[in-house]
Amino acid sequence: MKNETLDQTSFATGTGDGELFDQAAIEAELAKFEAEERKRLGLPPVDDTTHWHDPVPSTFTAKERANTTVLVCGLTMAHDLFVQAGLRGIGYNVKAMDVPDNAALQYGREFGNRGQCNPTYFTVGNLVKYLSQLRDQGMSEEDIVKNHVFVTAGACGPCRFGTYVTEYRKALRDSGFDGFRVLLFQQTGGLKQATGEEVGLEMNPAFFWAVIKAVLIGDVLNALAYRIRPYEVEAGATNRAMEQAKAYIADALENRTNVALALYKARKVMAAVKVDRTRVKPRVAIIGEFWAMTTEGDGNYGLQRFLESEGAEVEIQLVTAWLLYMVWQSRHDTEKRAALRGVDKGGREGSKFSLEGVDVRKRLLSLSVAERVVRGMFQSVAHGLGLYDYHLADMNEVAEISHAFYDVDLRGGEGHMEVGKLIQNIVKNKVNMTLSVKPFGCMPSSSVSDGVQSLITEMYPQGIFLPIETNGDGAVNVYSRVQMQLFKARQLANKEVEQALAETGQTMDEVQAFLARHPELQHAFHRSPHAAGCTTADLVHEVAARRRSRVERAKARVRSVVSARKARKAEGRRIVDIARTAAAKAKAKAGIKAAVRTVEDDQATLDASRPVIPSGRKALNVIN
Repeated sequence: MKNETLDQTSFATGTGDGELFDQAAIEAELAKFEAEERKRLGLPPVDDTTHWHDPVPSTFTAKERANTTVLVCGLTMAHDLFVQAGLRGIGYNVKAMDVPDNAALQYGREFGNRGQCNPTYFTVGNLVKYLSQLRDQGMSEEDIVKNHVFVTAGACGPCRFGTYVTEYRKALRDSGFDGFRVLLFQQTGGLKQATGEEVGLEMNPAFFWAVIKAVLIGDVLNALAYRIRPYEVEAGATNRAMEQAKAYIADALENRTNVALALYKARKVMAAVKVDRTRVKPRVAIIGEFWAMTTEGDGNYGLQRFLESEGAEVEIQLVTAWLLYMVWQSRHDTEKRAALRGVDKGGREGSKFSLEGVDVRKRLLSLSVAERVVRGMFQSVAHGLGLYDYHLADMNEVAEISHAFYDVDLRGGEGHMEVGKLIQNIVKNKVNMTLSVKPFGCMPSSSVSDGVQSLITEMYPQGIFLPIETNGDGAVNVYSRVQMQLFKARQLANKEVEQALAETGQTMDEVQAFLARHPELQHAFHRSPHAAGCTTADLVHEVAARRRSRVERAKARVRSVVSARKARKAEGRRIVDIARTAAAKAKAKAGIKAAVRTVEDDQATLDASRPVIPSGRKALNVIN
């Protein structure tokens, strides 16, 4: 259409030959083409007045509780077991599914949308896999849908994690379980249930207490096992002790018996594992996207056990740290919003973070108390199980050191924590190597954190840092990359030990001989004070300090004996001097007495030579 006047609804575009195109005509042509294609494909026409919405089949009422099994999964094996036991203890029928494996990945890829991140495929596929197994065992699809619900976490932000629940429902529908209930537990909004009846999964103090106990005990037991396992003398001893400890604790949580007694029993079996920490092993910290660094299965290629098999000590990240991070987020956001000139509107039409009608000081106080309670409970459980000298991260410090590189107001994934953890690991020499694991294409972690971390590694070239992405395939390539960096970490650990021996003037034979005389230093729960990135180097420094203390104590004893001898000699001399003085005085006194006796004897002789005084005379001298 050349040289045609366009009205206000037209859009003019110039081409090489000056042609102008009518936008309205183009839109009409596209609409016509879409209608023809929909007719050809058998799709219904588009109704512009209706919008797509998720039906949210999540109704779960209290009367259904007795006949409904609640499925849970997503953390470590210990966490899932303790959540299952804890919720059973307060009256729910709970089943913890297995750790997602490669078979679950195939289910996720078959029934999920394309272009999803790795955790989506694994977790969605794991649920479909479990339900398919129930169906293969003879349970009807109707009974499966009617008698089971799945509880998962949800969130919003720059992450596909916020769309997990939709992926679950799409995969369940396509795999034959349409209408299966998925309960979405929002990290900041509680459990979403579209029902006016009494809810089946009640968010009350008993529920939260059961979950918190499961999380804290699971964290402590996992951290303790990862400390002990690399140095066990008998292969497999830690795993056997771990299974026995989990059985004690799960039984106490499910049957609501004495949990403290169960922790004591678990402590005894873990303490029985014999260790040898003179075997040099590099310490490797795993950070990254929450699910990828937490799962213990194929979702991260079993990195924890692979690193241990390659001779490394693994430092894991705890779920408790995530709880503290969420508390920090709430406190940070409250402080920022309280500084605004006005208060944004709240309620259903406004922001869920609004401070309208909120006592800011009371909220900040509540958050501060919540943090103290979490930290206090964690340390109580840690000391009960034997996890000593474990320090939870200071979230204010992590935010402060990372803010220069990563704005703490950016959310998604672990946010600024990845950056802060890496800086702390390098600057404080906490580990010999940091491994950041995240799903392929993870937007917050791969697109943002990795870009910032490359700058940090340039600033701190002494740090060994390796980012890897997981997609369910390519395990050989990942293992190869890890092994190359682990070789450097092993060299660094050996160098630290050699340097520690040289600085303290010891040999490893002397260290081992000292340990043989002091078996408490070889206890499974013993933790040497931090001095280097490697545990063996820490032990060498501690032995040197104790040996110095021992020599100093011996010297002090010798000084004490010598001082006592000198004091005794001085006292002896003083006593002798006193005796000599007394003897001289006694001798002088004896001489005086002798002189007096001589005078008396002479006087008596003189008196005897004088005439007898007549009777009656009073004078002693005769007057002639």
